Amino acid sequence: MATSTSVPPADGPQDAPADAPGGPGSGGSKDTRQRRRNLFHRLDVGAAPYTFIAPFFVIFAAFSFYPLLYTSWISLHDVELATMDVMVWQGLQNYTELLQDERFWNAVANTATIGVISAVPQLLMALGLAHLLNYRMRGSAFFRVAALTPYATSVGAAALVFTMLFERDFGMINWFLSLFGFDNVDWESQKWPAQFAISSIVIWRWTGYNALLYLAAMQAIPKDRYEAAAIDGATRWQQFRTVTIPGIRPTIVFTIVLSTIGSTQLFGEPLIFGQGPNGITGGVNNQYQTLGLLLYEEGWKNYQMGRAATVAWTMFLLLILVFVAQRLIKRLMASRQAAARPGPAAPPPASPSSSSLSSSSS
Repeated sequence: MATSTSVPPADGPQDAPADAPGGPGSGGSKDTRQRRRNLFHRLDVGAAPYTFIAPFFVIFAAFSFYPLLYTSWISLHDVELATMDVMVWQGLQNYTELLQDERFWNAVANTATIGVISAVPQLLMALGLAHLLNYRMRGSAFFRVAALTPYATSVGAAALVFTMLFERDFGMINWFLSLFGFDNVDWESQKWPAQFAISSIVIWRWTGYNALLYLAAMQAIPKDRYEAAAIDGATRWQQFRTVTIPGIRPTIVFTIVLSTIGSTQLFGEPLIFGQGPNGITGGVNNQYQTLGLLLYEEGWKNYQMGRAATVAWTMFLLLILVFVAQRLIKRLMASRQAAARPGPAAPPPASPSSSSLSSSSS
């Protein structure tokens, strides 16, 4: 019987490949892959969050931070709209001239009065509306959407409708007042009627938005607090004062801040209410010209971009001063409340009988 014998190759035994298990290069390749995995893991954990938030910072830098710096630079120069590349250094002269301008102080006063007339009733009405919507009722979803509808309406459309309502000769408001014997009111040419009319537009647009903010904050209050107050005999009004208001205080502060910023930037409502050139100047006698209208007049009617940038930065500085004053008042009130609180009660003195007993026992 023939037997087969294995004959070794002529060039001797062959080595195992480097990638084969047990080969000489397998350990190095594993270390390389592990290092790559560690690198990718570090990039994923460390760099991925910054990658996700990078679009926001890029957009903020391009459309907010850079314009802020560029506007501050323009405010120190004499620049005209037609020749933006020609700048003449003015220093703080634009600011000094603005502070000496009567139109600026008139715009500050108009902005403050319209802001108070529109913000205070708006927030109070929003608080009451949110309190009503917080109760279980039929069609609550419909009422919530209806409350938000004015906010979704264009400011131009809303201002045009209210302008027709407040028209002197054929407006519905004057028609309604005439039923009670009142004469027609010239809402556009008189100071306080014009400011009340503009404030009504702001109130109509923003009351529902603030009401939904308050409603969301009210629904986050635990129900146990209301149940405990009801057990103690508190009425609905007492529950609202002692439970609801303290529970939504941060939201109230937030809406006050938003209303303050919005009042300072008020522009579209008075511009459209003026119906033409009078809208830019805030009426014939600047009776309702706000800081936003003054900025627009300086930059796009008088073509003085340096003065317009000065108005913009002055608005920004005024907001900072208001918020600093608000923080100082809040801290002062907190310190007074802390000082008015009674301190911890002192321990009662030891009775004479106990002291005599202890001395006798010793």
